[in-house]
Amino acid sequence: MPFEPDTLVYNDAGLIPAIAQDCETGEVLMMAWMNAESVQRTLATGRVTYWSRSRQAFWVKGESSGHVQALVEFRFDCDRDCVLVTVRQTGPACHTNRRSCFYTAVRDGSEFELMAPEG
Repeated sequence: MPFEPDTLVYNDAGLIPAIAQDCETGEVLMMAWMNAESVQRTLATGRVTYWSRSRQAFWVKGESSGHVQALVEFRFDCDRDCVLVTVRQTGPACHTNRRSCFYTAVRDGSEFELMAPEG
């Protein structure tokens, strides 16, 4: 059965959360938003494309930074309201120059930074 991006469940703004995961390590790299067209572009090009809420524009991961996310597999959850993209990440995924955006943990009631910026 062919996949249609319109069969996903988008929020009132026409967006769906997208989680990026490293295909080799399973590490969760980041979360961003997609709309139906960014889903289509991602599947057509193999370059993960998000929707920037602040700029109101498409955002091809790595287009300006060189920290590219090459699509390995596109998945969605059982409710069809969240996307998981497994990727080959070149360089850091986070705009803070860290491997993952999830670099802060809460331990014993305090924030703890798990990783320093790369470079």
